[in-house]
Amino acid sequence: MKKLLSLIAIAAFGLTTAFAQTPATTTPAKAKTVAKKEVKTTTAPVKAGAKQEAKKVETKTTTTATKVKADGTPDMRFKENKAKAVTKVAGPTKKDGTADMRYKTNKAAAKKN
Repeated sequence: MKKLLSLIAIAAFGLTTAFAQTPATTTPAKAKTVAKKEVKTTTAPVKAGAKQEAKKVETKTTTTATKVKADGTPDMRFKENKAKAVTKVAGPTKKDGTADMRYKTNKAAAKKN
């Protein structure tokens, strides 16, 4: 009896793994039709005597000593960012150095941030 149940279990396992990798045969999706719209742009004729003013585009770049990741958060691999991350806790702390939130002073400081 145990042999029969084990054979059925092996067969079921084999069938499920065989069908797990085959793609499902579904009806092909209709191709989307893309309608292109033409946009006509017209420019006013420039007079020969008029001067053309060139607009100067200013780009503001801030050079800071801190290095940031692509999402804008400071990159903690650098020494200057690690030094800035150290904050002084207002009230009592736990053994690991984090603020103990059982005290009113630490709760008020957390709400400010």
